[in-house]
Amino acid sequence: MNARRISFRVNGAAVEADVNVRTNLADFLRQQIGLTGTHIGCEHGVCGACTIIVDSQPARSCLMLAVQADDAEVETVEGLGTPESLSALQRAFSSHHALQCGFCTPGMLMTLEALLRVNPSPSRDEIREVLSGNLCRCTGYQGIVDAALDAADARRGGR
Repeated sequence: MNARRISFRVNGAAVEADVNVRTNLADFLRQQIGLTGTHIGCEHGVCGACTIIVDSQPARSCLMLAVQADDAEVETVEGLGTPESLSALQRAFSSHHALQCGFCTPGMLMTLEALLRVNPSPSRDEIREVLSGNLCRCTGYQGIVDAALDAADARRGGR
């Protein structure tokens, strides 16, 4: 096994591990550190289910090697909130019924979280554009877009 020692931060916590240089970041997060919220769908970067935030940018963790996260700041869906204290975006997803089977939800949440950090007042079209890389076979996206608008409003102090 060709392994390399990596260290980075995940959801604010330091992580240091030996990792096979061919292991993708999604598998590392799920299998080596137990963060199973990141879902793996197509394994080709098309579906967006594996989207996380790396150094403030959304990234497809199925296309990124774990060694590429060395010295990075990584955020997964587990870092958004807790069951007792959901983030505004998670609350909006719940109240707008923006999920059905839930498989795409972590990637949707992380994509929208990255958007709302750089654009606190996105338009419906801007939300749809950023979500164009995240596939959902259940919801039809309307509830997801409404949830993103509601969360943006809540973050600005509107609700």
